[in-house]
Amino acid sequence: MNRYIDREQYFTELCTTSKSYYLDYIGRFKKFDGNSRILEIGCGEGGNLLPFAETGCRVCGVDISESKISNAKLFFEKRGITNANFFCGDFLKTQSDSDFEAFDIILIHDVIEHIEPGDKPDFFSNVKKFLKSDGIVFWGFPAWQMPFGGHQQICKTKVCSKIPFVHLLPKNIYGAYLRLFGEEPSRIAELISIKRSRMTVESFERLCAKTGYRVLDRTLWLINPHYKVKFHLHPIKLCSLLCRVPHLRNFLSTSCFYITALN
Repeated sequence: MNRYIDREQYFTELCTTSKSYYLDYIGRFKKFDGNSRILEIGCGEGGNLLPFAETGCRVCGVDISESKISNAKLFFEKRGITNANFFCGDFLKTQSDSDFEAFDIILIHDVIEHIEPGDKPDFFSNVKKFLKSDGIVFWGFPAWQMPFGGHQQICKTKVCSKIPFVHLLPKNIYGAYLRLFGEEPSRIAELISIKRSRMTVESFERLCAKTGYRVLDRTLWLINPHYKVKFHLHPIKLCSLLCRVPHLRNFLSTSCFYITALN
């Protein structure tokens, strides 16, 4: 739980994973250099962006949390990084204008599972307005049915944060369970929102098709790359056979990586 309280530790852990995995993965589909512009939507403190900024890219982050944006500015300033800008705002309400310089790469990691189902099509469509015609989007999210796909690890109590698959309980029973062990109302509301979202491989690919994206790559992970820094576990990709089995793959994919481009 300490990483969710010590935000600089969390920032550093994200930096490590981004540098070890995201740079190479994204670079296979889009080369980037000092002329590249990279946006992260739902950037938090900006840990994913730091390795890109260190390569010379101009990076930008947007997040709805004022405290996280303040931390992002502080953490980048402490490291002497000047090619970064951060903004606080609701991306669903953010509009580009005629003078806006679009981005080569957009990162959306651990974000879409927090967006209400009815807002997802608008979110996907709005992303396109900020992307260059030849740009790409990197998406990452936990499949809903995986052991901790409900983000119950953010719970304050150990009982709620350590039990796998509990988020698959019926909504009323899940809510009662969280209240029983003393979770805060705001935390319960967030967890129930994630339950409504139910982001799966199938629903993500349907949204891509509906909103005008083509999938360039799908990589499903049995052991999430970020678990290396969190739990000292070696990342493992889900085998290709299981990747092709609808629904079952959602129980086994602790992280789903996608690269998409505009149709």
